[in-house]
Amino acid sequence: MLKDLILKNRSYRRFYQKERIEKQQLIDWIDLARCSASARNAQSLKYIVSNDESLNVEIFEQLAWAGYLSYWPGPEEGERPSAYIVMLHDTLISGNYLCDDGIAAQSILLGAVESGFGGCIIHSVNRNRLRELFNLSEQFEIIQVLALGKPKETVVLDEIKNGDIKYWRDENQVHHVPKRSLEEIILETR
Repeated sequence: MLKDLILKNRSYRRFYQKERIEKQQLIDWIDLARCSASARNAQSLKYIVSNDESLNVEIFEQLAWAGYLSYWPGPEEGERPSAYIVMLHDTLISGNYLCDDGIAAQSILLGAVESGFGGCIIHSVNRNRLRELFNLSEQFEIIQVLALGKPKETVVLDEIKNGDIKYWRDENQVHHVPKRSLEEIILETR
């Protein structure tokens, strides 16, 4: 059921690093994004795929992992993603990508969850260094990176208390994500 996939699709930041994701599996998830809606049907998103351990180390070093967990530098060795998808915008196709990145990322991540994996959308990226790493021309704008792997953490949804939306980890390293209530976000029904 779709709701089950959505509830399982959390921002996972710790993985079983040795659990490999085959390149074809990554390509299949990108195909889900390719078949998804695109604003004006411009289809300007492009992708770089990595499941290579040495390249993954270089990509990992260019990412910031959890803004609200400022004390945490990111997953330690053995808990890092086993694959990455770098999402790009081809500026020669369209001047902007509007909402396509969110649609594509959600499609990819739902495919990952359905296959027993999970991921995290990381927008805080050293774009200059990634551009150098992949020798990208100026035609490509780096949008974000999807970190993917077999989740090694529990993520739970909590109700927001006292207006605090910051996610946090408890003493057992369970990741808590506060969510607004349905009554708060629906302003009117007729």
